[in-house]
Amino acid sequence: MNEIKLYENKEIRSIWDNEKEEWYFSVIDVVAVLTESNNPRDYWYRVKKRMAEEDKSELSTFCRQLKLVSSDGKKYKTDVAEMQGIFRIIQSIPSPKAEPFKMWLAGVGKQRMDEIIDPELTIERALQTYLQKGYSREWINQRLQAIQVRKELTDVWEDHGIKEGMEYAILTNEISKAWSGMTTRQYKDFKNLKKENLRDNMSTLELVLNMLAEATTTELTKVEKPMGLEENRQTAKRGGSIAGNTRKEIEKETGKPIITPKNAINFSKLFEDISEIPMQEKIQEEKLLLNHLDKIHITELGAARIQKNLELVTDNIVEWCKLKIGLPHAVISKNGKNWNISVDGSVITINANNYCIITAHKISYKDNNGG
Repeated sequence: MNEIKLYENKEIRSIWDNEKEEWYFSVIDVVAVLTESNNPRDYWYRVKKRMAEEDKSELSTFCRQLKLVSSDGKKYKTDVAEMQGIFRIIQSIPSPKAEPFKMWLAGVGKQRMDEIIDPELTIERALQTYLQKGYSREWINQRLQAIQVRKELTDVWEDHGIKEGMEYAILTNEISKAWSGMTTRQYKDFKNLKKENLRDNMSTLELVLNMLAEATTTELTKVEKPMGLEENRQTAKRGGSIAGNTRKEIEKETGKPIITPKNAINFSKLFEDISEIPMQEKIQEEKLLLNHLDKIHITELGAARIQKNLELVTDNIVEWCKLKIGLPHAVISKNGKNWNISVDGSVITINANNYCIITAHKISYKDNNGG
């Protein structure tokens, strides 16, 4: 499973090894973050050479090559290392970002293990990633719902004799053509996309119609029970056509096309323009809290409650909260008189006036979805 992780809005390519239950991170991307070098590849080459000469280090013991997606959309073999290997590399690179990055890295590892135990946390992680990329909460909620709708569809396809891979792609194309008038590839070309995820580049209404097409196909498949590719192809066309008719009706009423060349870059710019002032205020609020972490305290009763809520082993709840709040991926927001910090599957609430920790609890999807 290839993923892009964000550290201070900088991309770090990674891949999860299910067998070893380890993340492998692109060494070049890590070097770029730590050094801010214009040529991280050359910097890494020199670090490797120095490590081999000075430490007699065998890089092969903690560094390997795996295929990761490059900026041109193609996959190339690149140096990757698991967490302990990255820690060794960090020690060889003088950087003021070393310690914060180590904390972030440790959080990533724990996050994945927590998600294996509690899959609902995957939803929270996806939400935070989309927020960091600049999407609106309205769009994110639709996108997360679209993921669930897609999963239900592929489960039904599997039950009705469809093989994952090429046959999924064929049926997806039929649905896409029926509701949008374009195959998936044509749709991506229309939006000037290459390897990017098409759904991540749809507007809210495009997402909703795509969901309608897939959800309708799911229901038709359950009722009609088609078997094999050809029968499912006809069902997919009909499911997509229902959403296609809805699209045409909306366009007739509004006088505007629903499908446009706009992609994630356009959407992010729109969100930035709309929320420029609130975003500046949000940054100031975050700084206010982060600059006064030393003022954070808690009552004895509050500490006991949080320890129980989060099933924490540590007794030092204040230090635990400070550590979590300081993580780069923590999302800080102010709601009335309180700060809410969402991080690693938990929400910490702090009084904004006296910096007293009020409570903390494990996050659930309803915290993000308003229901």
